[in-house]
Amino acid sequence: MKKKFALSLVAFASAALLAACGEVSTNNSSATGTEIGNTLKFGFNFEETGAVAAYGTAEQHGAQLAVDEINAAGGVDGKKIEVTDKDNKSETAEAATISTSLATQDKVNTIIGPATSGGVAAAIANAGKAGVPLVTPSATQDDLTKNQDYLFRATFIDGYQGKIISKYVTENLKAKKVVLYYDNSSDYAKGMAEAFKKEYKGEIVATETFASGDSDFQAALTKIKGKEFDALVVPGYYTEAGKLVNQARGLGITQTIVGPDGFSDAKFVEQATPAAATNVYYVSGFSTSGDMTDKAKKFVEAYKAKYNEEPSMFAALSYDAVYMAAEASKGAKTSVDIKDNLAKLKDFEGVTGSITIDKDHNPVKTALMIGLKDGKVDTVETVKPE
Repeated sequence: MKKKFALSLVAFASAALLAACGEVSTNNSSATGTEIGNTLKFGFNFEETGAVAAYGTAEQHGAQLAVDEINAAGGVDGKKIEVTDKDNKSETAEAATISTSLATQDKVNTIIGPATSGGVAAAIANAGKAGVPLVTPSATQDDLTKNQDYLFRATFIDGYQGKIISKYVTENLKAKKVVLYYDNSSDYAKGMAEAFKKEYKGEIVATETFASGDSDFQAALTKIKGKEFDALVVPGYYTEAGKLVNQARGLGITQTIVGPDGFSDAKFVEQATPAAATNVYYVSGFSTSGDMTDKAKKFVEAYKAKYNEEPSMFAALSYDAVYMAAEASKGAKTSVDIKDNLAKLKDFEGVTGSITIDKDHNPVKTALMIGLKDGKVDTVETVKPE
């Protein structure tokens, strides 16, 4: 059964963030950008190895599939897309270096990636100064696009996820008391936790924190077990959340566990184990279960044919990011024109939903709440902006 509930705003996730970098304005009205020649040049800046390679590799796959399809259909304005693909190794410094190289040496017209907010915060400065737009599939830090004319995203922001989770535990789970247990080392998780605390009208009976890289959650979970609550809210990434869920179930904590799109990877279930990944819900921008549009179905079929696996949300978001950039490249002469067209994008039909870019360069779009049972998707519930 698929339930629907309304929410306002828009919003999504990823690894350690460089908030300070995100505050540096890259608005540059004098930037001439890069010229579009006989080919349309896209640069990939993904986390293909390193700590969050599961995100970056999926995004590289989704982006490359989109490029292959566009080129097979004749390209953009008759011009094929030429890709320069570089691995930032899940390191913010490397993401910044690659961004500079792509924009100033390779003279790309658009950069796709990084996946994480930290990587994007590091990468946008020199891309913007060079007049090259950057489209991130999955970076979700709320203020990331602030004062960034050249930064766009295909996913929703952290604060929205906090609101989604609050709404869901209140209206769908009828949870009057919750425990909040979040990653205090991640701006992604902290921003979500703050939004949840602000929005949730029930009682938060306990608040616990963990840090990136932690693997033993027994002490905090033992304290939690002795409390009366209806749901455990866990803003964080699969890298820690999977182990946390496994240990919680091992201690006999049977309450519903709710998390963000950081849970949206097969490795979450691997670490939690299928038996423990039951009565678990998480926010997502895409699912291969439930109702899909014809466009989404074709994407899933093409992805499986190319990579012999089902696409994750990250692959779908990256696929949309490339198509968004390609759409904005129509009629463009320079990368600055692409930036201007991205800002005007409206009612663009992606595989992750209909996308309209708002004044802050965030997408107005729907989200999903995925429910797991025995490690498999059991329910898919649509979250629609009001």
